[in-house]
Amino acid sequence: MTNAEDTAIEVLGWLAAQPELMTRFLALTGLTADGLRSASAQPGFYAGLVNFLVNHEPTLKAFCNDTGKAPATVVEAYRALCGGAENAGI
Repeated sequence: MTNAEDTAIEVLGWLAAQPELMTRFLALTGLTADGLRSASAQPGFYAGLVNFLVNHEPTLKAFCNDTGKAPATVVEAYRALCGGAENAGI
């Protein structure tokens, strides 16, 4: 497992403790709570998860405040999971 995947797993755990944000994530992705486990094994899931976080600054700040992670760490994970900075779109 890479540091980027570790960060994504931490994001998922944090998101699970935020019912309003988890509901938003599920609505945006079309996933169900029951489908999260199988979806997490699919290519691109972690990238989509971290994408959800980095593309909404208040959510990114809340995650970083709650976990002590630097925003740059989350952005680096996003870039790594998306295949590099040129594909990250940020």
